[in-house]
Amino acid sequence: MRKMNKPLAAALIAAAVLSMTACAQTGTASVPGANVTTISNKDTNTIQVGSTEGVKVVPDMAQVNFAVLSQAADPKTCQEKNSGDTSNVIEFLKKSGIDEKSIQTSSYGLEPMYDWNNSGQQITGYQMRTSITVSDLPLDQVGTMLSSSVEAGINCIDSVNYLSSKYDENYRDALKKAVEAAKVKAEAIAAASGVTLDGIAHIEEMNTYPNIRYSSSVAKEDTAAGAKSVVVEPGQIGVEAQVTVTYRVK
Repeated sequence: MRKMNKPLAAALIAAAVLSMTACAQTGTASVPGANVTTISNKDTNTIQVGSTEGVKVVPDMAQVNFAVLSQAADPKTCQEKNSGDTSNVIEFLKKSGIDEKSIQTSSYGLEPMYDWNNSGQQITGYQMRTSITVSDLPLDQVGTMLSSSVEAGINCIDSVNYLSSKYDENYRDALKKAVEAAKVKAEAIAAASGVTLDGIAHIEEMNTYPNIRYSSSVAKEDTAAGAKSVVVEPGQIGVEAQVTVTYRVK
């Protein structure tokens, strides 16, 4: 028997392996000159759509953000004054029936005050600010609490944020609407493409809704009432849900 040289034998073996690999492969096969492509993996035949839907909710609770701002000639006196004023406000809030768990102090800041008209930037005194947040406050108590807190020592009202105790329930409604709207979109795309939907392959909730529970609104002082009350207009807050849905098609 005639012996085959080594380079030729290696080439024939490589060709045989390449041929077997090609025969075993599945995937996309196209016919030259035709506009038809066959995909062996059915799961890749999908339509992906995104949808955002919302509902309006009448708030029934509020979160109030305000602060005590104190000024003095030296930092120690300023700190002591601010601490005393803040304690008085917190005591007032507790006596007003607000749960201690709903009262939070934060953002302590002590800084010098400058005379900017002086080229040397001379320090004229110090000021300290302590922020106070009151949460879970019933709406019918907001106006009275704001006006009374000013008398108790609050001298900075930053914002009133509204929320609903039924937020989670309304968010679920918005989520259902978003999924339903996504299906309508997918059906329209499928019909235009000459295919039909064949179930959901993947669905994803896109937003973290606790971060959008609040809708800010600034409280307004009612000058017609002799500056003794504060007008709050909660209106409605929007509860929004966003989804991305991937449908299989056939």
